[in-house]
Amino acid sequence: MPKVKTAFFCTSCGAQQSKWMGKCPACGEWNTLVEEVIQREERNKGFARPNDQRPVPKKISDVSFENEQRIDTKDAELNRVLGGGLVQGSLVLIGGEPGIGKSTLMLQVALKCNELKVLYISGEESDQQLRMRAERLGIKNENCYVLTETNTQAIFQHLEKVRPGMVIIDSIQTLQTDSIESSAGSISQIKECAGEMQKYSKITHIPVFLIGHITKDGSLAGPKILEHMVDTVLQFEGDRNYGYRILRSLKNRFGSTSELGIYEMHDTGMREVSNPSEILLSQHDEKVSGIAIAAMVEGLRPMLIETQALVSSAVYGTPQRSTTGFNVRRLNMLLAVLEKRSGFRLGHKDVFLNIAGGLDVDDPAIDLAIVAAILSSNQDEPIDTKTCFAAEVGLSGEIRPTNRIEQRVSEAEKLGFERIFVSKYNSRSLDKNRYSIEIVPVSKVQEVYKASRENCSTECHYGPVQRERV
Repeated sequence: MPKVKTAFFCTSCGAQQSKWMGKCPACGEWNTLVEEVIQREERNKGFARPNDQRPVPKKISDVSFENEQRIDTKDAELNRVLGGGLVQGSLVLIGGEPGIGKSTLMLQVALKCNELKVLYISGEESDQQLRMRAERLGIKNENCYVLTETNTQAIFQHLEKVRPGMVIIDSIQTLQTDSIESSAGSISQIKECAGEMQKYSKITHIPVFLIGHITKDGSLAGPKILEHMVDTVLQFEGDRNYGYRILRSLKNRFGSTSELGIYEMHDTGMREVSNPSEILLSQHDEKVSGIAIAAMVEGLRPMLIETQALVSSAVYGTPQRSTTGFNVRRLNMLLAVLEKRSGFRLGHKDVFLNIAGGLDVDDPAIDLAIVAAILSSNQDEPIDTKTCFAAEVGLSGEIRPTNRIEQRVSEAEKLGFERIFVSKYNSRSLDKNRYSIEIVPVSKVQEVYKASRENCSTECHYGPVQRERV
């Protein structure tokens, strides 16, 4: 019997050590080293490169260059997040919470690509379960093959026979290679299996999707080196109590990482939301105070979102500051600006802020809309529903310009808004004759407060108006 060889791996960064240590010398985390079996068998190899295809050194000027050919996944939202389509030979990792819809989205993509032979490899579901899900999606495709296998050596044998144009693996935590004698889902198995899939995709130029699990804190499960090995990391987010899902790009070697795709969960699968503003703007039968519309840009996509604020007298000694979808520290900064620079007495009041639609927004251009929503709730005066805001607020109370203002104004005009507040420094570069929407340039928070009061109705549905002294 050969002697069993073991090593200690860090569950945080994946670093390998010969003995146990309390602190990982690579990442500095404590109590993260676990022991795993690493006995390798040289006779059991993964996908091997033919000898005649071995790379040789060459001058960079001698490398043949062609225009990048991307594969259309027949999913506009996924194409946008990937940077315009799926690059040949790329390795894509998609993660998300259990039940969020990762497998449904990937099977839907596999069924839609009817011009491409797709192999869907599942280590978690049987053939019958996959067929039931395909029937529920209602998409017919004769070029979609399914395989229930977890051994990578057997998978590569099937890949040689089928020769697909796209491979989807559900999930990377269920794969196991014979070259390592540890259980499936361990750090060494995940790293070794991902390395074999990376070699396969780069040699054959066939794109591979890897579905991954996440931990309790929301990060991708497995060693951190897994995210470094793949070309693209996608995060599938959303609340299971709501029907909307957001696909974000955390890493992309072939495109921007600031793109996002929005889906709506239906009984027949994921529906692409081409106009996100339709789900981010609520419909109200009557005017309500504390609501302001912000024109934001996420990646290359402009959209309008609804910011909701509630200001009330503090019952306890310390006022509460609570946010959903927005940085609470930035909210405290905006409240300090209103208190110090503009004279609004908000230090003894509770302030609650919510971004409608479940989005997490970090665009500074929504500062002005948040300030307007807070002042509207504090004064109990509703803002005109045809008014939106697009500007950043500085520490001295000035209204700072924001980037890509033309796209924000065009999106607001397309959705039927009649007025948009922007920084006066942005308005100088705008051709107002091109737009039918009224562009209101402002430089101070006080100007926004006065202009919004002139254009809003003085009727209030929540009792008499309590005016602040400015």
